[in-house]
Amino acid sequence: MTYPENAVEKLGFADVKALIALKCLSDVGRELVDRIQPQTRYDQINRFLRQAVEFKELLINDSPLPVDHLYPIRPLAERARVVGAFLAEEDFFQLMLSLRTVFAIIRYFNDRNGQYPNLETLFEHLPIEKDLLLAIERVIDAKGHVKPTASPALSDILANIAKAEQEARKRIDQVFRTAQQQGWTADGNLTVRDGRLCIPVLAENKRKVKGWIHDESATGQTAYIEPEEVFHLNNRVRDLAFEMRREIVRILTTLTDELRPHVPLLVDYHRLLAKVDFVRAKALFAIDIDAHMPELTTEASISLVNARHPLLLLSFKATRQTVVPLNVTIDERQRIVVVSGPNAGGKSVCMKTIGLLQLMVQAGLPIPADPTSKVGIFRYVFADIGDDQSIESDLSTYSAHLTKMKYFSEHANAKTMVLIDEFGTGTDPLFGGPIAEAVLEVLNRKQVRGVVTTHYSNLKVFASNTEGIENASMLFDNMAMQPLYILQTGKPGSSYAFEIAQKIGLGKNILHAAKQKIGAQQKRVDTLLVDLEREKKDVHDERVSLNQKEKQLTRLKAENDALQAYLEDNKKTIISKAREEAQAIIRDANKLVENTISGIRESQADKLKTKMLRKRLGQELDRHAPAKEKGETPAKQKMPEVAIQVGDWVKILETGSEAEVISTAKNNLVLAMGELRTVQKRNNVVLIDRKKQKAGSHRSNQTQLTDNVASFSPEVDVRGMRTDAALSAIEKYLDRAVMMGFPSLKIVHGKGDGILRKFIREYLRKYGEVTRMEDEHPDRGGEGITYAYLD
Repeated sequence: MTYPENAVEKLGFADVKALIALKCLSDVGRELVDRIQPQTRYDQINRFLRQAVEFKELLINDSPLPVDHLYPIRPLAERARVVGAFLAEEDFFQLMLSLRTVFAIIRYFNDRNGQYPNLETLFEHLPIEKDLLLAIERVIDAKGHVKPTASPALSDILANIAKAEQEARKRIDQVFRTAQQQGWTADGNLTVRDGRLCIPVLAENKRKVKGWIHDESATGQTAYIEPEEVFHLNNRVRDLAFEMRREIVRILTTLTDELRPHVPLLVDYHRLLAKVDFVRAKALFAIDIDAHMPELTTEASISLVNARHPLLLLSFKATRQTVVPLNVTIDERQRIVVVSGPNAGGKSVCMKTIGLLQLMVQAGLPIPADPTSKVGIFRYVFADIGDDQSIESDLSTYSAHLTKMKYFSEHANAKTMVLIDEFGTGTDPLFGGPIAEAVLEVLNRKQVRGVVTTHYSNLKVFASNTEGIENASMLFDNMAMQPLYILQTGKPGSSYAFEIAQKIGLGKNILHAAKQKIGAQQKRVDTLLVDLEREKKDVHDERVSLNQKEKQLTRLKAENDALQAYLEDNKKTIISKAREEAQAIIRDANKLVENTISGIRESQADKLKTKMLRKRLGQELDRHAPAKEKGETPAKQKMPEVAIQVGDWVKILETGSEAEVISTAKNNLVLAMGELRTVQKRNNVVLIDRKKQKAGSHRSNQTQLTDNVASFSPEVDVRGMRTDAALSAIEKYLDRAVMMGFPSLKIVHGKGDGILRKFIREYLRKYGEVTRMEDEHPDRGGEGITYAYLD
């Protein structure tokens, strides 16, 4: 698919594969990474991409996948395939651990049936053969050795070995004590020589102890003797050990025979472990470079939005620098992009970014670009990068370029992406430019897609006058004399040769002489290009500023609409509540008046009785009258500390709002303010007299609540805070946002190592009113900002 063979290395694809291989846990996973190649089948590419994206989602938002042991199963299965062969204890131990991992992975996805459909295809129709694992676990223990209970014969042999060793030890201890009493032994205890227990005896006494000398010390003063009395007992132990080994071999052979019919299934298990490790490594790399799956099409086209070079991104991340995103489109109408501009302005990086991301997508790897990017499928990718001069092949730099141009012009078609760096260089510009133009004309006639970087003016003019070829330039700040690394299509760019030379400090006389040597027409064209670059930069800056203001205006309008809607709803709620209370007061007043009249009648208008009834009526009316009518001045009194119960009325210290307690739980209170609900700590409220909840109070609360809503912004910035302080601040803002009916809360926590973001999201999942969470757009903070949507 690629030409020449080193094109993948030139574009950096081999480096990407190396970074993915470092994420693998097993050799079998790394083998699959080594075999990654760009594909041309849409269904394969689509499946590979979706598997990587699903695994990325799993790693970020789901519980860890059980991949503790990824030992290779295929080599063990192939050895077990041979009749008469058997696997060793260590082999069965590794197989047992790998089978446990396989079954755990299958159960993991079975528990999430349908959640990761593309990952489920990795083990589709693959059964969990528990009998295999049970058979191994009956024989192999947790340390990888054959269990003493693996067979009755083995149990008997081990018991006999223990008995024989005990008897031999008892006998040699007796001989050792006797020799010590006689003063024959050297300093030290019993020791083992050649697998046999021996007594350390002084060399001059070695004839006094009957037995076999197995060794002597370096000085020759100590001999290590196996007493004659225990020789036969030690032989018995050794015979039993041989017998035990034969029984273990028999057990392992029998177990291997049980596995032999299942060798094909074991190979399938091996493939599953390899693929899981492989896809996991791709997902981890995608997380590192903040990669997404673009929209995949069958056309030979590419449209990148905010794309970044993955290797440059990782390099800059280590130094906390920012990569300028790339936006470019190559399609049927704009087939070849001719990129010009100053040296070190980013032309080559732009071209390599396009080529590398294309190879990554066709290899099933997510790319560091917005999900709105569109990437098609090319059958071939041809690249001419670097000089590739060869002494062995007698090729100069220009000869190597011409060899590639010959191949490109003969084999490229509409399904080919061509990437040419510094097109036409390596020879006399007077001839190199026209040849490059002729080659570009042939490639355009063949409907080839691609990117070409150049400094040649004739190619810029040709691109301006030819349909299907588009000029583009890397923006340059000619005031600060530094590149901006922004690609802008539509116009060619200047090489800024004289400006850069002047900045470096080349002599004025040299620059003046050089300007005299170039033609007046060329000088005028280059000056126009410089002026055009300056105007393009001004237009670009103005457009960015307008976009930001437009986004800010849209946000403010949305917030204002939400505030107005809330105020309207709240107004209706408070008026409705006030009406209900007014009706209740009227009913109570009518009842009181009726009772008073009835009392007067019953007392037959007795003066004293009538006076008492009228006084009581006046007191009741005064009780329902507003504080201003009574001439009272509210005084701030310190409330005694009493227990707060359901039904009590409290004032929230932070907002001054008054609410009714509808539920209590430990140190938390659930409060009601009309139709609104909120949760507050006990120390955030004070108990008030329920009698103060009058219509006037409600009007005051309404005014205060409206002021709070007008001044409240559903955004909290917790960057730089400790976790506890950040969660406390978020809790307050969440309560107020829920109380005031805001649909979402914006939490700015920053990226960093992602620890604060993790704790915040775990806390939000426990908050009942939070329905979902999502990151801010990558252009506006990405993973450094979380939106919590409220019910």
